[in-house]
Amino acid sequence: MKTRDLRIASAILDTATSGRIELSGDWHGRGRPHLRLAQEPHQFLELHQVPDYLFGLEAGFFSNRKGHVYFCFDPAAHPELTEWETTPVYVAGSFNGWQHAVGNEAWRLRPDTLAGRPVLLWSGRSTGLFQDGTPHQFKFVTGEHVWFDVPATAPNAVHDGYGIRNHELTPHRTGGHRFNFTLARPLDLSLEQAVILSIAGAEHATDLQPGRFFFELKTDLPLGAIVGEGATTFRLFAPRAQWVKVAVFDALESTKAPESLTWRPLARLPDGAWELTVPEDLHGHYYWYRLDGPRGRFSGFNPEFTIVDPWALAVVDRQGPGIVLDPARLRIRQDYFKTPAWQDLIICEAHVRDLLAKSPILTDPVERRTFAGLTKFLDHKNCYFKKLGINAVELQPIQEFDNATPEEYGWGYMPVNYFSPESSYGRDPARASHVTEFQACVEAFHRNGFAVILDVVYNHVGEPNHLYHIDRLYYFEAGSDGALSNWSGCGNDLRFGSAMVRRLVIDSLQHLVRFYGVDGFRFDLAELIGVEAMKEIEAALKRTRPDLVLIAEPWSFRGHIAGALRDTGYTSWNDGYREFLRAYVRGGASSDSAAYFLRGSPWYFARWPAQTVNYTESHDDRVWIDVITENGDNNGHSPTANDIRRTHLMVAFMMASIGIPMLQAGQDFLRSKHGVTNTYQRGDLNALDYRRLYRFPGTHAYFASWIRFRLGRWGRMFRHFSRPEEGFLHVMQQPECSALAAVYNAAGSLGPMRVLFAINPHLHDLTVSIGEHGALPWQQVADHERFFPPGETDTDLPIDGEVFLPGLSCGLWIAGG
Repeated sequence: MKTRDLRIASAILDTATSGRIELSGDWHGRGRPHLRLAQEPHQFLELHQVPDYLFGLEAGFFSNRKGHVYFCFDPAAHPELTEWETTPVYVAGSFNGWQHAVGNEAWRLRPDTLAGRPVLLWSGRSTGLFQDGTPHQFKFVTGEHVWFDVPATAPNAVHDGYGIRNHELTPHRTGGHRFNFTLARPLDLSLEQAVILSIAGAEHATDLQPGRFFFELKTDLPLGAIVGEGATTFRLFAPRAQWVKVAVFDALESTKAPESLTWRPLARLPDGAWELTVPEDLHGHYYWYRLDGPRGRFSGFNPEFTIVDPWALAVVDRQGPGIVLDPARLRIRQDYFKTPAWQDLIICEAHVRDLLAKSPILTDPVERRTFAGLTKFLDHKNCYFKKLGINAVELQPIQEFDNATPEEYGWGYMPVNYFSPESSYGRDPARASHVTEFQACVEAFHRNGFAVILDVVYNHVGEPNHLYHIDRLYYFEAGSDGALSNWSGCGNDLRFGSAMVRRLVIDSLQHLVRFYGVDGFRFDLAELIGVEAMKEIEAALKRTRPDLVLIAEPWSFRGHIAGALRDTGYTSWNDGYREFLRAYVRGGASSDSAAYFLRGSPWYFARWPAQTVNYTESHDDRVWIDVITENGDNNGHSPTANDIRRTHLMVAFMMASIGIPMLQAGQDFLRSKHGVTNTYQRGDLNALDYRRLYRFPGTHAYFASWIRFRLGRWGRMFRHFSRPEEGFLHVMQQPECSALAAVYNAAGSLGPMRVLFAINPHLHDLTVSIGEHGALPWQQVADHERFFPPGETDTDLPIDGEVFLPGLSCGLWIAGG
């Protein structure tokens, strides 16, 4: 690249007084570039070119103007590779066929040194690597196909679109393209800052982006609208704001003309927070913020936008305004519910309006969409959950989300405020009724024996995006070009590297626990939150309430972290279990896989028994019956006889599996969405049709009976706090098919009680040998159709050293109790 064609690719302020600049090409041998700040042109105290090998140690490669490329592996960054000098390590990428490079001596790295530092190094001509200027991706791998992770902090870290992070090899990032600089004094972050490169009489500018130190900025002061004795303090964290104003009013009519409101300025505090104390008790008043900040590609500031306080305890609707509340004046929570032990949980996922829309218990249209209606539903003797027998309900999101009107249906996965319950679920949101009504609703769950787990969405936010207008860069992941990251698929990803993002999450979760009495959380797309942030959240929540249930959806469009969560206190939705069981009941998975999942997905996925949430249906995608139906259009609304039998096999296998079982509301009466995959805003398809309870009473009864058995005396064979000893579960497989029989407590570690479960997912009859276990006095308690009344034996499947299983059948036996 010619000197006159060089540009500034990026400029980042890593600390308050130092940073780095990357040019669009190599600067070796070109002298000293003329760089300056646009606002303060004489501010650079020191500017020096970074040695190319230092870039190489971070990026995995560097090159020079002579056409050589060097791939370098830093053993100090990989302490797990203890014998690095003798272990074969290769560079593999899109330029050499990835896996094909493993074992190929031409791509093996050799022990060497860079400026006296021990490394593994590969060197060669760049010819062929940069022929058309197309970037390549690569990473390092051992001869045993152990791939080394690429740190998220690597300057050239990219994702491949399949959740894998790789290094990127580009022609212009040679190692000779980077400069470090030091400033004489910190910059004013509220001003637009740019760096200018002067070359051959022309100037090229780019925004100076705040880096690591900026995202570590935080305040420890209480935030939100804080009511004290005769005064109310408004406090907002906005580290780059030039000014912040608040409007406080007592009549919603004022929201029609925000310009007519009185906007009072807040004072800037040294830690990035802004504050105003009004000498009035403003409980029940409304408020909005406005602010402005620097322009540029990392800016989302708009002085005309009315912002809802992220720490507002209640909002009128998605646009706001926020409502000033003194929690001490609201109804104090009285119930002290003891959450079931994790291994004893049986969860049902449900949506507030899906439960209520067609419930025969309710008649008032308002009740069918509010927390008050859900409370009435829960207290009724014919409550669906009571009939099913579960002991925990996982509610789809109830934090304020983006529906435009109270009547508009939404799943809730586009949150706009994390402290306020959804306003449209309240009878009178203008008076913050949704706050006290949700509190009463949680008490109703507890009163009727159900733990409350909330599905929470902290990986992205919906519209209007209030955080965007407080500070786009601080709150959201963005590339060097300013474009927002979108691994959530929802247009933005929250930046969990920012201290106040983590605090926002923790403060709001603690509020839900302390004020409302919530018993647990399921974290949507937890991979985007990240393992370290998840650990920080866990530690804070366990200090608040040690028995909280913490569930991760451990993936995103970017990757999967279930394995990395094994050493934490989270349990995870097990997508492998879901896909396995859908295939297994149709004869399409192995008995080895079945044995693995019956044992609770040990080793990689679950370090302890309750660390797997076993499920086959959730709100996402097609429901169970539409996935497995024999009907060609994936419409299980009118299921075949085999569809029903396979559903019975599914719930039997799930209840017999070690781990936490989770059902989706309506699964027990073969809920169908008529084959539609995405029903995100289809309230008509998502609403539970309770008439199917009468169409398929046998299936509902079968589910309820299995739940009763699992929670009973014999069911403790499936419920474990710690990993059972070796030999506890003896799985006997049938050659050349997927059928199996499993004896629980086979080694007798839990006393004389034994449970036998056998299943045949094939259409033909077969037998499974159970060896020495055949001598036990087995009593059958269930088959694939029903549970037998006590003492009924005339329909027992015979056991004489082997179990006979008709096609698509299962059986359950007990002995020794």
